[in-house]
Amino acid sequence: MLFHSAAFLFAFLPAVLAGTFALDRLFGRRAAIAWLVAASFVFYAWAVPAWALLLGGSVAFNFAVGRRLEGAAPHGGARGVLAFGVAANLALLGWFKYAGFFLDNVAWIAGRASPALDVALPIGISFFTFQNVAYLVDAQRGRARTYGLLEYALFIAFFPQLIAGPIVHHEELIPQLRRADALRPDAARLATGAAIFVVGLFKKVVVADRLALFADPGFAAAAASTGGGADAPLGALAAWGATLAFSLQIYFDFSGYTDMAIGLGRMFGVALPDNFLSPYKATSIVDFWRRWHVTLSRFLRDYVYIPLGGNRHGRPRRYANLMATMLLGGLWHGASWTFVAWGGLHGALLVANHGFRRLRRARGWTGTSAPGRALATLATTLAVVVAWVFFRADSFGTAAAMLASMAGAHGAGGDAPTFAGAYQALWLAAGFAAVWTLPTSRELIGDASRPVVHLQLGARRIGAVPSALAFGVLLFAIVGSSLDAGTQQFIYFQF
Repeated sequence: MLFHSAAFLFAFLPAVLAGTFALDRLFGRRAAIAWLVAASFVFYAWAVPAWALLLGGSVAFNFAVGRRLEGAAPHGGARGVLAFGVAANLALLGWFKYAGFFLDNVAWIAGRASPALDVALPIGISFFTFQNVAYLVDAQRGRARTYGLLEYALFIAFFPQLIAGPIVHHEELIPQLRRADALRPDAARLATGAAIFVVGLFKKVVVADRLALFADPGFAAAAASTGGGADAPLGALAAWGATLAFSLQIYFDFSGYTDMAIGLGRMFGVALPDNFLSPYKATSIVDFWRRWHVTLSRFLRDYVYIPLGGNRHGRPRRYANLMATMLLGGLWHGASWTFVAWGGLHGALLVANHGFRRLRRARGWTGTSAPGRALATLATTLAVVVAWVFFRADSFGTAAAMLASMAGAHGAGGDAPTFAGAYQALWLAAGFAAVWTLPTSRELIGDASRPVVHLQLGARRIGAVPSALAFGVLLFAIVGSSLDAGTQQFIYFQF
């Protein structure tokens, strides 16, 4: 079920909110949590009912393993239990997401035809697998509290973050469920949550899906030009236009989903962690990864990079750990060598960034002027944009064709124009102006501690809307006509 579908907005969400608040008032917190768990399973199984069994089995298995690990000394037999639990989770993820990729590569090495393996990828499996693994590791380390089954099930299956994050840590969500004011109606939280949600809805339906109309034809043309037929290659203008459009599309698509998830959580009295902090304002690749998919970066740091040794064994080992982490991060995004290349490219950029920082410290280069920061932001954005080519392309051939066109190999105009002229240029200019200058949704709207939405730019308040709910209704009216009319699935649903 999509957040921007009529079924979700006008049936599922109102029913779940009303049921949660009524059950908490009439029968207590446990009944409200049970209702939310059931609703989350319905949400997950909406497209494929059998996926509810997969999610339920994952919750039950990891809860049982976690209870076995909780309170155990972080050594001895507990390590074997942890290894078994983590291996089981990775095996499940591997079967659904990577089995076909593995068999294709084995067949290629052996020079044989790849066997047909028709395995549908359950949406969100990468996200809830990481949450389960983090819980098991913390339980083995003695850092996890004793949770009830319903609490744990809601931690994994809570529908606002189930499909595409944020990747929530158990200590962030479960203690909130035990607060006296959680899962109870609160006008300020409902209003603020609705406003954040509708800002995300606007980003997705009005902005991201429109930008897809510019990005998709360009990448399709690049793919077609690699087939050896009569399809003409792209010119530089069309190639850059498609790549820049996708760079903005994925920004607003993922930012929109994050806003919608956080807004939904706020309506229920649950504060989900920030996951998107204006990443195109970053002044370096290190800064970018502190802003883009924040909870994934945190997971990779805490459960991959640091266990590999982090920066504790000298620079060469640190850089190797960094590269390994980013390669795994790229593979997590998809079972394709293009995703591995995307992760490796970002790993190389991070290594270079750390090396440059060390050089700056050694030379005593301190401080940066405003023009210098602007130039650093532009250079960082350009590097990220070029790397997105591997992320979006369906093959290395498509990526190579797109990069060659961007480099001017086929002239400025080319023989396969897909650039929509001034109309597309206006969208691109407005999009980058927005991501470089406007505040985040949280900065724009604030939090539930105040029932008034204050519009502000940086530190300067530029206006106010009487209530967050009124602000939400206003934006909802803008996007309402677009609902279920050619909208696309969220990009991160495929991961």
